[in-house]
Amino acid sequence: MTYFPQPNPAQPAPRLKLDDAVPVTIRVAGTTSVRGKLHELSATGGLLVLAKPLDKGEFVEIAFPTNSGVVQSMAEILEPKVKTSSGCLQPFRFIALDDEASNSLQMVLESLQDRVTAGRGLRRG
Repeated sequence: MTYFPQPNPAQPAPRLKLDDAVPVTIRVAGTTSVRGKLHELSATGGLLVLAKPLDKGEFVEIAFPTNSGVVQSMAEILEPKVKTSSGCLQPFRFIALDDEASNSLQMVLESLQDRVTAGRGLRRG
C-alpha cells in the first residue's frame, strides 16, 4: 500500500535538523542522478543541501539511508531557500512512500525526536 503524506498548513509537521548531513540520491526524470545531503527531515518532506538547485515543481525519486532501512520516495522539489556560490538549500515534499519506506521514515523520526528530547546533538527546526 502506498502512503501519501498530507501537509497541514495549520499545523506543519515538526522538522528536525540533522547535525550530521545524511547522503541523498535524487533521480531526476528517471535517468539523471544528483547527489546531495539531507539537512532537515519531517513526516512530510525535508531540506536538501545541493551543489546547484533543481527546478521548482520537478518530480523526483529520492533515497537516503537510515538505521531502519532506506527511505525511497517520490517527491516534489520546492523553491530553493538559499542560493550561494557553493550550493543551495532546497526543500522538498514527499509525494508517495510505500509501506516499508513510510515505516522506516516514522522510525527514524521517532529516534531523532528522542535524541532531541535527550539533547544529544540534533536541533528541532
